[in-house]
Amino acid sequence: MSYKSLLTILTDPATLTRVLDSSVFLAARQDAHLDVLSLGIDRTQIGYSYIGGAAVLAQASMDRAAEDAEKLDAAARTILNRQDVRWAAEAAVAQLGSLGAIVSTKARFADLVLLPHPYGTEGAPEAEAVLEAVLFEGAAPVLLLPDTLLSDTLGKRVVIAWNQGPEAMAAIRCALPLLKQADLVNIAVIDPPGYGPERSDPGGALCQMLVRHGVKAEVSVLARTMPRISDILLRHVRDQNADLLVMGAYGHSRFREALLGGATRDMLEMAQCPVFLAR
Repeated sequence: MSYKSLLTILTDPATLTRVLDSSVFLAARQDAHLDVLSLGIDRTQIGYSYIGGAAVLAQASMDRAAEDAEKLDAAARTILNRQDVRWAAEAAVAQLGSLGAIVSTKARFADLVLLPHPYGTEGAPEAEAVLEAVLFEGAAPVLLLPDTLLSDTLGKRVVIAWNQGPEAMAAIRCALPLLKQADLVNIAVIDPPGYGPERSDPGGALCQMLVRHGVKAEVSVLARTMPRISDILLRHVRDQNADLLVMGAYGHSRFREALLGGATRDMLEMAQCPVFLAR
């Protein structure tokens, strides 16, 4: 079992080389086909303007977006032509407010989508919109790439954030090809409730399921010693010397997380390792 269709979406020249190199690395490792979408973004917000001005501004912005997409596509093809993987590349233009249609159409036919961290040091304004379009409208899992290149250690030691939620379960099922290749998978359960089906054996049923798939799994039950779940998870990832975190995405609404924060939002901002997300 492995990923056979990978997709990466390029919107920022600053992250192009790193994202493509990591995507090619994983495609070669999984013997997968890599699709590359170079997206030019029309960021125009047309408000009040003189009569006829809106049409002129819109056309000029679309022309710039098309030029950006063509440059990204040309740079991507230059890199891909030197690689020994199966690939296809295309360029497209989308308005910032309507990314969902084109991104989700590509994402829903991919086994895994590779994207840069939306809040990394080089994060582009549209990076979060692309990520959410993949997760919500494309219903595809995402591997968020760190600011460094992927290495052969990817997925050797994995931490799973387990909270018994459907989003976490969806992420685990989607991540099985990586989990089965890991040297050790640690299931992290933070402050488990004293009621419910797992009250006597937190994470036990999940561990059993994974072991039946040939995954080398263990469970760690962690006390909530810090205010934010994300802080506890990040500390545990460091303690485990893990090179991949698997977690469900947006258990709360995006609006709530944008205003009040949440595990997903915090991890997008702070994680330094690759993060596997699904919902």
